[in-house]
Amino acid sequence: MTGTSRPPITRYAHVVTANLATPWPYHLVHLATGPDDVRPPAELYPAFHTSFDWHSCVHMHWLGVEVLRAGHEDATLRARLDANLTAERLAGEVAYLRAHPSFERPYGWAWAARLAASCRAAADAGDADAARWADATAPLADTVLGLAVPWLARTEHPVRHGVHSNTAFGMALLLTAADDLGRTAAARDLRTHARRLYGADRDWAARWERSGHDFLSPGLAEADLMARALPADELRPWFAAFLPRPEELTAPARVVDPTDGHAVHLDGLNLSRAGALFRLARALDDASLRDAGDRLLTAGLTALENEAFVATHWLASFAWDATTSR
Repeated sequence: MTGTSRPPITRYAHVVTANLATPWPYHLVHLATGPDDVRPPAELYPAFHTSFDWHSCVHMHWLGVEVLRAGHEDATLRARLDANLTAERLAGEVAYLRAHPSFERPYGWAWAARLAASCRAAADAGDADAARWADATAPLADTVLGLAVPWLARTEHPVRHGVHSNTAFGMALLLTAADDLGRTAAARDLRTHARRLYGADRDWAARWERSGHDFLSPGLAEADLMARALPADELRPWFAAFLPRPEELTAPARVVDPTDGHAVHLDGLNLSRAGALFRLARALDDASLRDAGDRLLTAGLTALENEAFVATHWLASFAWDATTSR
């Protein structure tokens, strides 16, 4: 990789520890049933009430576990993870999800499952703290997978936006987490629904991407899902028919106002496209996709220099995902 070098792992550790100590501002998405149900985030979400919103808090915890898994030791980071990833606090999160079964569907669900998978991987590598976290997050993973499969069975049309509601992105993370956690029935069902929803897609209209606040590429998110769902001999012809001109999705986006929370989504788009291209390059053995990913990653990593909270509460997770997918 040329151009911008990868940020030091201490940068990621700092971002996580800072976010997990930042309860406000918080973008609360809660359907209140009456005046007594208007409550602060920490009461509603006992584990995930910092980092601006629920899903960002979940993936900040995921990033923290990933940093520790990579061999970096940080006592403050470990202590903050340990304080939140307890059986009691995660039971509160599970109860909330069961009481509000469409909350954070599917984006937050996907990150929750990925967090549980990371905790389990760290535990299997010998981290005693992570063993507790894995046990505590296992019911969280089972809950979101238990919500996702029947929801997908009721879904006739996937959501193809380039933001949180995108169906393919959520399914991709859920599928890999199910595989990693040994939830074979859920993984089988997710693959079945991926084939049903996307298997016949052809000639993606890449020229219509991107929208002004996308942080996902709908086309590459779908291809990334199918790379996880299909065997190699089926993926190659599917991809050639679906995205015959992938180069149309590889031009880096530019953020004009880095203090605008929607505008900085385009920094995330550079990073999420890079990650998807790296995974597709590996699945398809295509060096041109990897080279395109490198250009997008170089552009995307510059966003980690933005100290505005609209960027710091989430972009580091996408940067980590992209760099570790290369």
